[in-house]
Amino acid sequence: MSQQQDYVLQTIDDNDIRFVRLWFTDVLGTLKSVALTPAEVEGAFAEGVGFDGSTIEGLTRRTESDMLLQPDPSTFQQLSWHGVERSARMFCDLTTPDGQPALSDPRNVLRRTLERAASLGFDCYVHPEVEFYVLKEIGVGPNGVQPIDSAGYFDNISGGITHAFRARTVRLLEELGIAVEFSHHEGGPGQNEIDLRYADALTMADNLMTFRTVVHEVAAEHGVHATFMPKPSIDWPGSGMHTHISLFEGETNAFYEPGAQHQLSKTGRHFIAGLLRHAREIAAVTNQSVNSYKRLWGGDEAPSYVCWGHNNSSALVRVPTYKPNKSRSARVEYRAIDSAANPYLSFAVLIEAGLRGIEGEYEVPEEIDGDLRDLSMRERHVLGYDDLPHDLDEALLIAEQSELVANTLGEQLFEFFLENKRNEWKAFRRQVTDYELREGLGL
Repeated sequence: MSQQQDYVLQTIDDNDIRFVRLWFTDVLGTLKSVALTPAEVEGAFAEGVGFDGSTIEGLTRRTESDMLLQPDPSTFQQLSWHGVERSARMFCDLTTPDGQPALSDPRNVLRRTLERAASLGFDCYVHPEVEFYVLKEIGVGPNGVQPIDSAGYFDNISGGITHAFRARTVRLLEELGIAVEFSHHEGGPGQNEIDLRYADALTMADNLMTFRTVVHEVAAEHGVHATFMPKPSIDWPGSGMHTHISLFEGETNAFYEPGAQHQLSKTGRHFIAGLLRHAREIAAVTNQSVNSYKRLWGGDEAPSYVCWGHNNSSALVRVPTYKPNKSRSARVEYRAIDSAANPYLSFAVLIEAGLRGIEGEYEVPEEIDGDLRDLSMRERHVLGYDDLPHDLDEALLIAEQSELVANTLGEQLFEFFLENKRNEWKAFRRQVTDYELREGLGL
């Protein structure tokens, strides 16, 4: 029994915890949970908790259905929103019955990538800006999605629940040990943003799964609905998760070089080049739904083209302004990823793309100062700027040819992911939309 396991058991006893929820995700990033009574936790540490992996999206084949949940005691936290239930949670690693890491476990996919980064001397940190909508009504049809307010970017709203919603969310996150940098109203009606303070990539992926759960719990408390859907309305800005990434070598920020352009080191420039070269390949993972491409090609500040810049809100990769005397703040920002993406898989392919840029010493192309959307398609192509995939179908066609994505995800997970997403595209392609009805029937 490790010290961390002893701490968990003692905390459960001291705080009269009634249920310990074991959390993990399926391949698509949906949170799964099983609740243990306190008496079962010690056994779970020693032997794991068995379950039928074939019933969870993409975890295993039916002929290999037995799997184990192995609780990670370092992720133990009490869940204050469950009130009298006195619940806590731990994230789990998935293993086979013989104790081997499950190849299809998204958490293990990210851990493998971080181990590869560590073999090159790097620790990976991320800092996401998470956007989401809060709605008072949800449904199908022209009046089916109604926001809780009509405010805009950074607006201070009198009355209503918007401020209370964000304040309650931030308080619950901080009670769970998840540090919040700031929160504010975003550009769309009912749209909010909460930025999490940077952490190592695996901790942050766990934090994001907790974040989504907290937001949905707070929405339930207020009698409203929250959604991380990339583009819930044609008239509103999409919800993304701009993700800041930095690599450290010990205590040294590998992206920082004093006196260089944007204070960005050669390592940082190679990392950006890797993100750009592989952006089209990894889009199916960072933007995994049909709806994702409505956001990427819906205008506003969503990136549509493969380019980078400094203070450029249209760029796919941006180098934020360096803070004087704070070398630790040097980082790059990837702007395409959805708020609804599987964070384990998304962080894994982003980091792998950047690492390949460093290993291969990819040359970063010239940065762009203006907005590529102001150029014609021909002008962009003449200048050598690629488009991001236009829809899920194109993204999947590119991903299935990608050695990077296949190797990062692993064969089993890669094949399931592609099959699931192809089925989503086929289902979408069969739909008759309101737009088609209006045009075809002259409505």
